[in-house]
Amino acid sequence: MDEILEILEKDGRSSVEEIAKMIRKKPDEVRKAIKKYEKDGAILKYKAVINKDLIKDSQSEVRALIEVNIVPQKDLGFDKIAERIYSFPEVSSCYLISGTYDLLVVVEGENLHTVSNFVAEKLSCMENVRGTATHFLLKKYKEDGVVLKHRSENKRIAISY
Repeated sequence: MDEILEILEKDGRSSVEEIAKMIRKKPDEVRKAIKKYEKDGAILKYKAVINKDLIKDSQSEVRALIEVNIVPQKDLGFDKIAERIYSFPEVSSCYLISGTYDLLVVVEGENLHTVSNFVAEKLSCMENVRGTATHFLLKKYKEDGVVLKHRSENKRIAISY
């Protein structure tokens, strides 16, 4: 992968000038390269990794990883079914995977009920879906290469009898 892309992938806030210094190029060259990557779709968006556990007013959303077993469509394979699945607003990511299941779908919702309703009422009943296995995320330790710090919790006092 290009050096510019590697730098931006690690830190999307890196300035053109900082990148130019790191790779020993002129800022104009870096700026042009970034604009081309954005225009061509290689850079899709810039993202901040947010530790929602440390935000007091943050609503706790539920995230689930759902393994989906599907029957591929003739002449279309997995792509058309995957497209139908990732079009739902609850789906934040969708991957074709190897192994027992065919797709890994990441779903987000306000609570357990909304995620389970999505699985029961929208996903599981789709024509080509043969089965699902849902895994709710309980705690995040690391996301996108960043270790998430957690609030210090009250430690229990040991009691002996």
